[in-house]
Amino acid sequence: MPRRSFLRFSRQRWLRLFFYLNLALVVGLIAHQVWLYVAEPKFESVHTLEVANIREVLTGRSDYRFAVVGNINNSVSVFQEEIVPLINQGGIDFLISAGNAVNGGQQESYQAIYRSLEKLNVPYLLTYGDNEDSDFGSYLFYEYFGPHFYSFVAGNSHFIFLDGTGKSSTSWQLDWLSRELAASEAQHKFLFVGLPLHNVVSDAPLFEADNYLNDPRLADGIMALAEEYGVDTVFSANLTLFSQQTVNGVDYVTTGGAGGILIDADSSFHHYVIVDVASDNVAIAPVRLNVDSPGWWRMVTSVWSTLYAFFYVSYTRFLLIVGVLTLLTLRLHRLIFEDRDYYPDFDIDPTPFLGKSLRVAMVSNNYFPFVSGVSVSVDRLRNGLRALGHSLQLFVPRYREAWQDDSSIKRIPTLMAFGQKGEFRLTNPFSARFRRCLRAFKPDLIHVHHPFWLGSMGLFMGRRLKVPVIYTYHTRLEHYAHFVPLPGALFRNLISHYLIKRFSNRCQGVIVPTYSAEEYLRMIGVKTPTLVQPTGIDVERFSQVDESELDALREQLGVSASRKILISVSRISKEKNIGFMLESLAELRSQGHEDFHLLLIGDGPDREAIQTQIDTLKLTSQATLVGAVSPERMALYYHLGDLFVFASTSETQGMVILEAMSAGLPVVAVRSSGIDDVVRQGVNGFKTPQNRQAWGQKVVELKDSAALRQQLGKQASHFAEEFDIANFASAVANFYAEVLAKYHSPSR
Repeated sequence: MPRRSFLRFSRQRWLRLFFYLNLALVVGLIAHQVWLYVAEPKFESVHTLEVANIREVLTGRSDYRFAVVGNINNSVSVFQEEIVPLINQGGIDFLISAGNAVNGGQQESYQAIYRSLEKLNVPYLLTYGDNEDSDFGSYLFYEYFGPHFYSFVAGNSHFIFLDGTGKSSTSWQLDWLSRELAASEAQHKFLFVGLPLHNVVSDAPLFEADNYLNDPRLADGIMALAEEYGVDTVFSANLTLFSQQTVNGVDYVTTGGAGGILIDADSSFHHYVIVDVASDNVAIAPVRLNVDSPGWWRMVTSVWSTLYAFFYVSYTRFLLIVGVLTLLTLRLHRLIFEDRDYYPDFDIDPTPFLGKSLRVAMVSNNYFPFVSGVSVSVDRLRNGLRALGHSLQLFVPRYREAWQDDSSIKRIPTLMAFGQKGEFRLTNPFSARFRRCLRAFKPDLIHVHHPFWLGSMGLFMGRRLKVPVIYTYHTRLEHYAHFVPLPGALFRNLISHYLIKRFSNRCQGVIVPTYSAEEYLRMIGVKTPTLVQPTGIDVERFSQVDESELDALREQLGVSASRKILISVSRISKEKNIGFMLESLAELRSQGHEDFHLLLIGDGPDREAIQTQIDTLKLTSQATLVGAVSPERMALYYHLGDLFVFASTSETQGMVILEAMSAGLPVVAVRSSGIDDVVRQGVNGFKTPQNRQAWGQKVVELKDSAALRQQLGKQASHFAEEFDIANFASAVANFYAEVLAKYHSPSR
């Protein structure tokens, strides 16, 4: 692909780049948020130290002064930049927040208020309020500062902090408060609760009607105990104003001006409260910050202060929101405003690549000597493309057994082997030799045959080498859940489909063997250009055999000439549904149909289990497990048969069915994707539901009618001729040319 200037990207590529940058930002910010919640706290149990400091400050003193603030809301411009310097310079002994020191219970809010409070030169304490409780902040408050309600005695005063949020039990708190006050011998008693008691605040804003303590039993209980035990003052926050009222000898002070949003009212202004304590007297007065400002201006500046605090404290959260909204906007723009054409681009001219000898690197997780449908398909495509003059380099696993390798086959070292005979090989996808050989080959394109392991590395190398990647969808992964060390339903219903979709959409082209397979890919969301092309077969090799070799094979197997021979070829494994076929044949035998003999060709992990089932069903004399047969001798076995039977529902094509057809065998198969496009009902065979009676009926129909077998067998042979290897390779080569032309198009 020709190099392009970074600044000459098309508008679409700029948008795509912007999308991925935002995606990276969002992922990074989410990781940061997660880290905040799992990292070890930089501070904890702050109140333990602060209470000790206050006690030390008040030791032996009967006169002192402290400040009370409410609704700091993480304010920087008001609390941190104005109130804190005044507290540090004003002869204040300590500071108490009456509630809402943070603007929310998030991790970053607690860390920010800690940084602000540490600028004080005096001890400080926090009351647990509504904001501290929000966003699941209760456990953070407990971890960072201490319990939600607590008390201590310092000097001649008793300080009591309550939880008005409803997080703590009302009965427990009232009983605890009663015992605390009854046992107190302090001269002065101060009580702090984050939410004001409803009936001790006059002229509160109507829109803050929900900002009171909403538990009448707790509110009435606090007032009754305060009056009974001579509490000096009850402090609270949560309303954006200053209010002081005396009820039955108890002062109730609400302070909410240390940084939150103000309202256009005379009682709403930025302030903090000074409490002067003498031996027998307590004086309370607010200290106004914006003395001469009109109400509307105080409201405007408070809004600005709150916005500034939000950005200062939660800028990462803000960026996360912006990033998510940007991703959503880009996605909606793409869905709504970008013109999309779901038809092929007919302006793409593949001609320059049609007459060119292409260098094709093929990557597969299995190959000969391991015999499988994928191995056969890869080998046939390789031979067909080479016959057309293309250069092939095959990257496949290394096996113990030898194979007729030539210089075009590169074996990748194996990390682990699975299966009874080690036939499933996990190669080293990071092999330096693999990457080195692939680079040295300088492919025009890479063709992968699996969506994982070596296939994933092939896709990666395609991007590194800037060449298109083609993927052939061979296998219905959901039917192989029993091989995967994950919950079966999870892999079968979710992971397998997602894996196929994601991998296919990252490739530049996908080859599927049947239209039903293409329909499946479209249903799960694959949008990559697709070629529907069944794997080719060597029609000439399967259509004719040496009669003397056929007679020798019949004698070797000892099959009676009076029986009709049923041929089935598949891997002996659970996903091939062989048990269904044996049970159906057992039913036929019980109905008196004994003139058949099944030759089951193949090998696999369930061979012993299938043999046990044959013995259990008493089919020993009518079913033979032949085992693995070399590809060179398969034509003989097909020609030995009278019809081909198949029950697998996990195929994407059923290549052995086409091989059997090319040998003139009619087919009886279970209807499924892959089978549906190959077996034409009543033309080259029959396809039935997965029903033993229906399937067995069609077997009997063909078994008992020589004329029907001959007619369908002849039509099957003609049908198979369309799938010759030469046609297969030519169609794939043309698809290569189309993909290459589109990949190297200037508009890409």
